[in-house]
Amino acid sequence: MRTKRWIALFAALAMLATACGNGTDDTDADPDPDTDAEVDDADEPADDEVDEPADDGEAVSLRWRTRPDNQAEIDVYQNVSDSIDAEWAGATLEYEPGGTETAAYQDVLRTEIAGGTAPDVFWIPGTDIADFASRGLIMDVRDLAEASDSYAGDDAYSPGPMELLTFDPDTETSGPALWGLPRDVSTFALYLNLDLINEAGAPDPRELDEAGDWDWDTFRQVGEAVDGLSDEIFGFGMNNWWANPGIWINSAGGSFFNEDRTAQNVTSDESLAGLEYMSGLYTDGLALPYGEDSQPPFLAGQIGMQLTGRWSTPAYRESADFDWDVVNIPAGPDGAVNWTFWGAYVVNANTEHPEQAVELLTRLTDGEVQAEIAELGANIPSRVDDPDTIDEFLTFTPPENNQAFIDGLENSVPEGPLWRGDWPAFDSILAPAIEGVIAGDTSLEEFRDTVGPQLDATFD
Repeated sequence: MRTKRWIALFAALAMLATACGNGTDDTDADPDPDTDAEVDDADEPADDEVDEPADDGEAVSLRWRTRPDNQAEIDVYQNVSDSIDAEWAGATLEYEPGGTETAAYQDVLRTEIAGGTAPDVFWIPGTDIADFASRGLIMDVRDLAEASDSYAGDDAYSPGPMELLTFDPDTETSGPALWGLPRDVSTFALYLNLDLINEAGAPDPRELDEAGDWDWDTFRQVGEAVDGLSDEIFGFGMNNWWANPGIWINSAGGSFFNEDRTAQNVTSDESLAGLEYMSGLYTDGLALPYGEDSQPPFLAGQIGMQLTGRWSTPAYRESADFDWDVVNIPAGPDGAVNWTFWGAYVVNANTEHPEQAVELLTRLTDGEVQAEIAELGANIPSRVDDPDTIDEFLTFTPPENNQAFIDGLENSVPEGPLWRGDWPAFDSILAPAIEGVIAGDTSLEEFRDTVGPQLDATFD
């Protein structure tokens, strides 16, 4: 499915910046906790140098959680938490790294909210905003945010995520509600083991892309060359979650949903063509077996090309001992159609400290915090009120080819909440069905005839 407003989003970003920018995981300088300590000892501290305490005169305790991809990303968010904790007199923070990139992370949160053990603030993917809001698991923080001096306003954030985060299901309009604040945006790229590609004598995918020749045919040629090096080497690898098969579906001209997201489109001819191409990578033995985590073998030098997002960068900077870079995803029949990933910090509907929780949302999405996260490699910032953001992001290397992530934003399908359907149910049906196709247990015709009606039933 194509959504023009997301193209408009990044056109708006281009107008705000002299060049495209990024940065959810890095900052030019870490916050200095010693600064506040020195101010506290001063005889006449300035009003803007010391945070006001909580309304009751005592700091409250807040727990918050993200879903990091690896230990390097855990360290990034722990540093963010420690910095905010040192600077903010209104709360003491406890950071909790969540689980993996699968839906189990969201399932745990739903269970904990019901049991009263969930954190006060947590990150969830954009796909899950509607489900959490509809179930009453997260707060509409519009009134609290507007009453807070720390809220920079809707316009300070990427308009695409904000359009979805401010959607009111009762009026079916964007603007009245505020379900959270976007932490970041991101896209897919192919991470390249350039040593393996060179050893195989294959052309450099970056050069093919620059020449306009990077498509499904040349991608497969590079993969075959690398795969032929040995039985322990794979040309390609990707993990088993909804966005990965979605790349091939989108680039074939298909989509998960129809244009207004009221019905499934996975069984269209175009979507099936994408699944057919993807499954061929596995049946022909060019890819790491589907379902295996592709990050460890990529780091071990066993995969030539890995499909993953910007969030994998910190681990590769830390541990990869081979020459690596990234490239745009290859173009299919409908071009190189990427995903725009985003997620939001939201407030537990049952938090005992809603005002402080909303304050934490604003601090976690502050421009300097987003810059810190972006420099360390994991994400692209969601803040658009600094015109230098994207230019700065392009300098955060490795990888050298950061432009690939920005290119991905220009032609992408938004990861968005499914307000008129049941996304968790949709995903729980689609994932095993795709596994069956890849394993050869289900033909594409059987997939179309059996999965289509099941997916249709997940919509109102």
